[in-house]
Amino acid sequence: MEETYLLNVEGVKKKILHGGRGELPKLQDGSKFTFHFQTLKDDFERTVIDDSREAGMPMEIIVGKMFKLEIWETLLSSMRIGEVAEFWCDAIHTGMYALVSRGMRRIAEGRDPLEGQKHRCGMGNMFDYHSTGYDDLDELQRTPQPLIFIMELFRVEDPSAYKRDTWAMSKEEKLAAVPVLHSEGNRLVLRREFAQAAAKYQEAVICLRNLQAKEKPWEDDWLKLESLVTPLVLNYCQCQLELGEYYEVLEHTTELLQKHNDNAKAYFKRAKAHAAVWNEREAREDFQRVAHLDPSMAAAVKKELKQLGERMRKKHVEDRKRYQGLFQSSQGL
Repeated sequence: MEETYLLNVEGVKKKILHGGRGELPKLQDGSKFTFHFQTLKDDFERTVIDDSREAGMPMEIIVGKMFKLEIWETLLSSMRIGEVAEFWCDAIHTGMYALVSRGMRRIAEGRDPLEGQKHRCGMGNMFDYHSTGYDDLDELQRTPQPLIFIMELFRVEDPSAYKRDTWAMSKEEKLAAVPVLHSEGNRLVLRREFAQAAAKYQEAVICLRNLQAKEKPWEDDWLKLESLVTPLVLNYCQCQLELGEYYEVLEHTTELLQKHNDNAKAYFKRAKAHAAVWNEREAREDFQRVAHLDPSMAAAVKKELKQLGERMRKKHVEDRKRYQGLFQSSQGL
């Protein structure tokens, strides 16, 4: 269609390129849009800035979750399923596009979209950046300008119709999800499905860490959340031990012990990981800390130290044989 439709929003024009089907979707907080988009400059060449199809994945927006580019929620709300529309947006609506695009590009590249970002509001972050890391986005940041968005809306889902991503949950939803995820992880451990169990524990930890980020460290509310995090991290580490991911265990237990240096279970799991990667001295030190902190674990520590000693002796014998073989081979040359 050539006719241009105004959206009753200042600085926005809409042109329907392909009609959709049905009525306009009924939206509520938590509804999810899934769509492809193309962003173009409003110049003679209509220079393409971003294209989600080239990035290889559609875009998703959750209604009511304060997406940085607020106008996109307005644009999508005017579309029917299957519709393709072109929107011209004045610079008053596109000032945050450089930051939004930067994040989307980082995700497409497999990088952290928040890498290096300070914990401030979006506009504050904008002034913190000297460069987005992309020349074309730096230009947009220096010179705000009208942009054209071509969008194709695939589907709109109610909150109950899809699995909510952690970041899209409210505080109450995250708190409610944690015990469910914990229980599911425990059930999977009993079935020895350790990778799946680890994923459940990790998701629960992410929920709690997101909530902790809004609290002042070491104050009551932060500490209450931390008390829920600790057993989940320990369960996650136990799964990683079973899966042979020893360096993953070393990383997470060390981080935990930096905050809670009296946690015997964390020392025990870290000791087992050290032992598995032949860090004998570190393993012995951690096992000894366990026995000191929790005498009830002394028998388990004694057993682990005996096994460690046997493994190290066997390794030394094998190493000597290997070195002797290499020496004899070199003498025969």
